[in-house]
Amino acid sequence: MIPNGTMSLSADPAGIAQAADLLRQGLLVAIPTETVYGLGGDARNGEAVASIYAAKGRPSFNPLIAHVASVEAAKRFVNWSDQAEALADAFWPGPLTLVLPLRPGHGISSLVTAGLETLAVRVPAHPTARALLTEFDGPVAAPSANPSGQISPTTAEHVLSGLNGRIAAVLDDGPCGVGLESTIVGLSGEPALLRPGGVALEQVETVLNTQLHVHQVGDALNAPGQLESHYAPDAPVRLNASTARGDEVLLGFGPVDCDLNLSATGDLAEAAANLFAALHTLNATGRPIAVTPIPDHGLGAAINDRLRRAAAPRHT
Repeated sequence: MIPNGTMSLSADPAGIAQAADLLRQGLLVAIPTETVYGLGGDARNGEAVASIYAAKGRPSFNPLIAHVASVEAAKRFVNWSDQAEALADAFWPGPLTLVLPLRPGHGISSLVTAGLETLAVRVPAHPTARALLTEFDGPVAAPSANPSGQISPTTAEHVLSGLNGRIAAVLDDGPCGVGLESTIVGLSGEPALLRPGGVALEQVETVLNTQLHVHQVGDALNAPGQLESHYAPDAPVRLNASTARGDEVLLGFGPVDCDLNLSATGDLAEAAANLFAALHTLNATGRPIAVTPIPDHGLGAAINDRLRRAAAPRHT
């Protein structure tokens, strides 16, 4: 536990400098990104990375994403490729993570990679995250800043509700814009979609001019966010519902009568940005959650992926 609880730092130069100093000390700082708030620790410091797993209660076989300030920084740690260059040109900085082979002498803690010979790496677009990464001048391992398996945080308040007293600080810069984790593309062999997210599969395939293999639940874990039960509220979640049953609250999409609507106009980008905040709100009611159907294309595929994992049977 952190003495006197977790500090809340402002996203100004002084707060960013203090956050970078905490990271250098091997402490944990929750940082805003355009996707969700990440629980950041020095990716080269094994003790810091171990404390990320401890704070989250995260299974140690589940890899982490290393966040860096630039393409040049990424190249220090992984073997680059023409496909990586094409995707980085198109989507970095932004909500896309690339999984690439580690370079010799990379210096990344094996706890970040969960013992794999590959590293998941991305350059976030959020200006505060990039300012912190530049100030820190190193790779920051940062899974979502929430207890493992629970709803991902899109505000500093969400972070503190789950991790207050377990981490040194949260760098507060308001709500996240995308609200859905990054898309993960594997490039250590044939290109593969390892996790859908803030960049649609169709966009990636267009840039690479090839069809990607899509990771399936039950395949070997080779990237973050692939556990079958994940992003889970406390109460059961029922998908593809037309109406609420019994004590359920109804999460809607489009022009439907519901308790809370991800996007009344049917805008998938708006729905993605609202997803985790809506789940937090409905979770606080203590009632089961029913969800109306959401189109399974573009960002809808990523939204449905998160909802399926939220609804999956819980493993204890």
